[in-house]
Amino acid sequence: MTTVGRRNVATDTLDTLYEQDGLPSHVAGARVLLVGEVLWDEFPDCARLGGAPLNVAVHLGRLRHAPLLVSAVGADRRGGETRAALTALGLDATFVPTTSRFQTGSARVQLGPGDETSFTIERPAAYDAVELSAENLERIVVWNPTWLYYGTLFPSFPQPRRVLSQLLDGLPHTARFYDLNLRPGFESPELVDDLLRRADVVKLNEQELQFAQGRLNLPVDPEGFCRTGAERYGWRGACVTLGARGCAMLVGDDYVEAPGLQVHVADPVGAGDAFAAAFIHGIVSRWPVERVATLANRMGALVAASHGAIPAAG
Repeated sequence: MTTVGRRNVATDTLDTLYEQDGLPSHVAGARVLLVGEVLWDEFPDCARLGGAPLNVAVHLGRLRHAPLLVSAVGADRRGGETRAALTALGLDATFVPTTSRFQTGSARVQLGPGDETSFTIERPAAYDAVELSAENLERIVVWNPTWLYYGTLFPSFPQPRRVLSQLLDGLPHTARFYDLNLRPGFESPELVDDLLRRADVVKLNEQELQFAQGRLNLPVDPEGFCRTGAERYGWRGACVTLGARGCAMLVGDDYVEAPGLQVHVADPVGAGDAFAAAFIHGIVSRWPVERVATLANRMGALVAASHGAIPAAG
């Protein structure tokens, strides 16, 4: 096991990390397909656009990769605001249609002490109406994504699960990144087990580690979880995020425990999504695991120290 030293995040900014650690401008980025929820996080005092796939897509784009979302918005005010925001964020909304079946997704957010956060998810939502025609699936296959990102919330309803299955079956050579992101009421052990089996890289937090240990008979210690999961499911990478204490990460056979960075937490929502984007970026860049974990911790900490899951660039 390797450990890396603690770093002060005070002099970092996300823009600095994007510039210093993102791909060089002359290098083509990874094509990353992200499927799942686009929704509005409703805080007691405001609402902010989010949803893990969207948040990860924004950070990947700023690291100079090519993200492509598969989701949907409602034919309502927030749907229009979402589409405008996607354009402003530079994201391709080709596969984010507007549906009249359901309202644009939302989640009530309750912030607790430290990095504790609870979510109440409104379902069904517009993203539950996502459909992939044979023509659109073929367009995605032709685009030939190098990575497919998914979580647990989206496929916990039947129609979204069918869409995810279409993509998994239609893209057999695409690497798969599974970020558990469990939410109360949407954490079927059978679904999680199936998604773990179909993943190449897995990310989860300590609470989700307890879930996996209790229901899927995986070790509760981070290194044991990562190594046993890699043996059982064939993962090429796995990571357990540890909040302020950093993370435990396995890439290939190399394992590291990287300590957290000291920040004043303003809003932890989206910190794990920034971490996930950095994790994907580091694997794509073929960095040593120590460097991957360090960047992921730094990006997660900087988002936690900001208000909103998508801090404004520049």
